[in-house]
Amino acid sequence: MNRLQACLVDAYGTVLHTDFAAYRDVLPAMAGIPADALYAEFRRLGPALGTGRIPMTEAIAQILRACGVQPQPELVRDIVEKMRELLLMSARLFDDALPFLRELRSRGLRTAIVSNCDENTLDLLVELGVAALADTLVLSCEVGAEKPAAPIYADALARLGVAADAALFVDDNAAYCAGAVALGIRTVQIVRGVGGEQPGPGITVVRSLAEVVALL
Repeated sequence: MNRLQACLVDAYGTVLHTDFAAYRDVLPAMAGIPADALYAEFRRLGPALGTGRIPMTEAIAQILRACGVQPQPELVRDIVEKMRELLLMSARLFDDALPFLRELRSRGLRTAIVSNCDENTLDLLVELGVAALADTLVLSCEVGAEKPAAPIYADALARLGVAADAALFVDDNAAYCAGAVALGIRTVQIVRGVGGEQPGPGITVVRSLAEVVALL
């Protein structure tokens, strides 16, 4: 096994958390669409947004159209901007996130943030100071693949210039951790809060990013 040279770190649920309750009423009211119908359409288009097959503007236009609302350009623009605003307003870093990323840098470990997300996440990672502490941002909407599919991990490894067995992957999602293990990447699943967790094969479970530092 190669010496550890890099760390692939998830975003949502690992370094930051988001309260999506802020979205619940605001977007349906703007669109003039019942919340259930609006969010059902969002779920339907989620894979296309997450892999960048359609931009957010086109997704909103499709959602409005499917729900019987004419997608006027001004309305589409306002909803897209409100979504970005709500994300920036409702996302918070975990207390251990920036210290962890700084520790990786101080140890000379290259870092990639690897996230399943839509296009608004780039601005969020910049705003929260995460982007400045990472060597690269590997976002599913730009790569065209989502975890646990192999291409997104492979893209991160290629950008960092390391072999799979010289990297550590940290994520809160068990399926995404299993995807990394399948490629031969050392893997840690972070489980915040109370409750037990049975780790899958090849996965170490921790409760905080500080615990990950102890494993480096």
